[in-house]
Amino acid sequence: MKKWSIFIIILLILTGCRSTPFDGHSVIEWVDFIKWDGKEYHGIHSGVLADQRYIGEKIGTVKFKVADNVTNPEYKMKNGDAAFHEKGAEIFKIKDHPNLIAVKSSDSIHGYRVYFSRDDMENRWNFKDMPIDKVKKIEIYQAYTQEGTKLITELTMNDEVKEFLQLLVNSKTNATFQPNTDKGDPTYYEMVFYTGEPIAYKCDLQFDGSTYFWHPWKTATLSDEIKTFIREY
Repeated sequence: MKKWSIFIIILLILTGCRSTPFDGHSVIEWVDFIKWDGKEYHGIHSGVLADQRYIGEKIGTVKFKVADNVTNPEYKMKNGDAAFHEKGAEIFKIKDHPNLIAVKSSDSIHGYRVYFSRDDMENRWNFKDMPIDKVKKIEIYQAYTQEGTKLITELTMNDEVKEFLQLLVNSKTNATFQPNTDKGDPTYYEMVFYTGEPIAYKCDLQFDGSTYFWHPWKTATLSDEIKTFIREY
């Protein structure tokens, strides 16, 4: 159940740091953060860099990776600390957005992981906050393939974009839904919505062999019509 478990792990990461005594040690669930120039930046899990043209000047590098190296829950973060990036990872400005930064990451769509200044703004990249009328393009990626995260669908026609968004809006909340894992993990997709801003919105989409479902906030199931958009690009 590896892929289904990843969603649960992400939720745990978002809850913050928590320590538990175990054989005299502390286990810390680090939030994905970077401390830079006196501010704490948090990873935007529901957003990706829309295009590399938004990357501005390099402002520095990660000085210390906290995860795997710190077991003291009272540790005080220092400038240059990052939860999960290795020492030397490059940090960049995002053009015309002083409260956003990006770090090179080969595991991220478009090659960068994006962060917002928690001191200056809130995370506003959830589906419920997305200006649906401004969505001009949608991409669907299949994750955890042999090639990594693979682009399989790109929607740019206005009618297709609207139809796909309507299927998501019409999904049925089902907080008790459990995927069928008798034949293995659900297939995991990532949907990316482009609105003309430097950060594109991102949501997961999964298929357990019979039901498509996603997590706009609570788990919701989708019409089988969604499968007409899951195609090779």
